[in-house]
Amino acid sequence: MNELKTGGAQGYLRIATEEAFITADVLNAYKRLIAAGVDDPGFVSLWGFYAGSPSARATSIVERLQDLDERRIGDMDAAGIDKAIIALTAPGTHVFAADEARGLTVDANDRLAAACGRHPARFVGMTAIAPQDAAWSAKEIERGHALGFKAVILNGHVRGEYTDAQKYWPIFEAAEALNTPVYLHPQGPSKGLIGPLLERGLDGAVFGFGVDTGLHLLRLIVMGLFDRFPKLKFIVGHGGEALPYWAYRLDYMHAAGLRSGRYYFLKPLALPISGYFKRNIYVTFSGMAWEPAIQFCKSTLGADRIMYAMDYPYQYQPEEVAARDAMAMPLEDKKAFFQGNAERVFGL
Repeated sequence: MNELKTGGAQGYLRIATEEAFITADVLNAYKRLIAAGVDDPGFVSLWGFYAGSPSARATSIVERLQDLDERRIGDMDAAGIDKAIIALTAPGTHVFAADEARGLTVDANDRLAAACGRHPARFVGMTAIAPQDAAWSAKEIERGHALGFKAVILNGHVRGEYTDAQKYWPIFEAAEALNTPVYLHPQGPSKGLIGPLLERGLDGAVFGFGVDTGLHLLRLIVMGLFDRFPKLKFIVGHGGEALPYWAYRLDYMHAAGLRSGRYYFLKPLALPISGYFKRNIYVTFSGMAWEPAIQFCKSTLGADRIMYAMDYPYQYQPEEVAARDAMAMPLEDKKAFFQGNAERVFGL
């Protein structure tokens, strides 16, 4: 290990806040679901590639996803990452029937907890859930908390259904009660959204993930999730899935829609949409290690709202860490970006 790369020689530790893993059982279940002809084009597009392609990229990513020991730590050392906050990769167990999802989720959480126990100075876990059973998931969040996990991973929609439906809200109630942040992570866009994206190869991380996840988060906001749970902490990656850039127009047009009465089901909110980004929501830069975007969010949301993430192993670029070390940013703000905000938000 190069002592200049890890250990805080640059004035802060580097915590990567959105790093992925998979168990062999979940991977095999994905393969079985695809072979059975599951009617989920987003899932098939994503895992039909990673689980079935002989390409070097797919093979490397699947191998790295399954490693929770030496190879992962070696990659962290090579990049200069001191600590990784790790979650079950998308779509988690959201694509299965509830019974199978519960079993796979428990096993994944147990395996991640064991890895965190082996490497307590390097790994932190997020609790996987099976939102198909919201009451069970609330209890699994409590178990994850007891295991030492520091967040909940919500891997997007649930078999095409977004979690703004109130039947899912016991999940958020449990997270708020435990002061445990919820990380909203992309998966393949829902069946109702994916068509025009898929036909031009835009359904994945290039664009579709952000479209679907940004939509999901907006649905939660406008349906009053953060008014019902005002202390709930949410985290969204990839530069906020472009929503911070849209904040002015979102606020203006949402308020106009409320005034006009155009949508009878929309109720006034306690805050403008952008207000929840400054009270409840934190933004990471997984797969979006681009200084202009980071500086924009820092200037509009605040230095206390942004965090580093690499998006390992999907976008493993060791050189990006040194590039972010070189950002034109005061050391105090850079330390918050890489270390302090993660420690505070995740309760490390």
